[in-house]
Amino acid sequence: MADPPATCPAAAEVTESRQEKVLFGKYELGRLLGCGASAKVYHARDVRSGHSVAVKCINKQRVVKGGLSPNVKREISIMRRLRHPHIVRLVEVLASRSKIYFVMEFAKGGELFSRVARGRFPEDRARLYFQQLISAVGYCHAHGVFHRDLKPENILLDENGDLKVSDFGLSAVADQIKHDGLLHTLCGTPAYVAPEILAKKGYDGAKVDVWSCGVILFVLNAGYLPFNDPNLMAMYKKIYLGEYRCPRWMSPELKRLLSLLLDVNPDTRITIDGILQDPWFRKGMDSTRWAAMSRFHHLPKPLAAEEKEERDLNAFDIISFSSGFDLSGLFEPTPRRERFVCGEPAETVLPRIEELARAEGLTPRREGEKGARLAIEGRHGHLIAAVEVHRFNEGLSMVEAEEGRDCLPACGQFWERKLRPALAALSPGGPSSRRQ
Repeated sequence: MADPPATCPAAAEVTESRQEKVLFGKYELGRLLGCGASAKVYHARDVRSGHSVAVKCINKQRVVKGGLSPNVKREISIMRRLRHPHIVRLVEVLASRSKIYFVMEFAKGGELFSRVARGRFPEDRARLYFQQLISAVGYCHAHGVFHRDLKPENILLDENGDLKVSDFGLSAVADQIKHDGLLHTLCGTPAYVAPEILAKKGYDGAKVDVWSCGVILFVLNAGYLPFNDPNLMAMYKKIYLGEYRCPRWMSPELKRLLSLLLDVNPDTRITIDGILQDPWFRKGMDSTRWAAMSRFHHLPKPLAAEEKEERDLNAFDIISFSSGFDLSGLFEPTPRRERFVCGEPAETVLPRIEELARAEGLTPRREGEKGARLAIEGRHGHLIAAVEVHRFNEGLSMVEAEEGRDCLPACGQFWERKLRPALAALSPGGPSSRRQ
């Protein structure tokens, strides 16, 4: 939900301009919750429902100058696919000319870090939070997502005191894994980083998350970091060698689990499955609760790219097409674009548009390996519009239409008077589109 607290600018910076106080007529901005290098997080109220939300406001210019556009897009892509009771939910993404807004579930209890900073937790409380953390992390891994920056500052608490994992800005997805099966980007927070990241030879995203979970568990019960030193290189040496000491109040069972979590050898480090079977982890948990906690094992894994090409679109794809999650044009202006749900099979939609274009003296040209994209060109070869069809099932499809970037006035007339009405007429019950 929030970047780590930082010293914020003067009071004039605390709120946006009067025009942005109510974002897009939907969310009334309130107090500032925190700020980082390129983002501020506000408490806000959904004016329609009255519910509280958190709004992360990102400065586009800083993101573009810092070369972080792919990171922001990846964070949105990752968060929209995650639906878990212990992960902060992304409601929608909005954008203006200068800002990007992440509208997220509001965690009323604030950061776990601020709670543990007041004093360590007893083992039972530490176990409860650790169970919720492992449930969320296991779910992420089952969906091909690796957080890579797990720490108490990125873990929030809701009004019931339940844990919510947040801030997926440094996360990776399975698609980023290299040919050697490993990730190679150096990232994370020094005190929580796994030793294999320091070795700079590539690492397994799931195993570095498990290490970070081990550091978090230690902090929850000990009240301090297992690896800490004013000298950063000295701290890295301790991490690399796995040198830490447990406090006297830790139970032998917890010490044993920590030794498995903080194993400097990733090949022998305990896995999520191993954690679920650990006696300390399962203490006081009946079979029903354990089954609910490990439910992520039964969820479908993300399909490989080649499988996605051959299947009908599903509910996840429909969500990704919605205005709240459209990533196109996030950092640069785009031409007009609309999407229509058509009550006809994909095979019949493009031929009808081709016929319409020819009737206007325009040239339709199929593109792509399967000819699912249609470019409509004018008499002088300039692009007037592009139309792409996505199949839902045998009788339903999604049509995306985009106006040419250098469209002349006559082209705009074709878009408004011919193409849009024709596509809207194909929609079940009339127009069902989104306009940009």
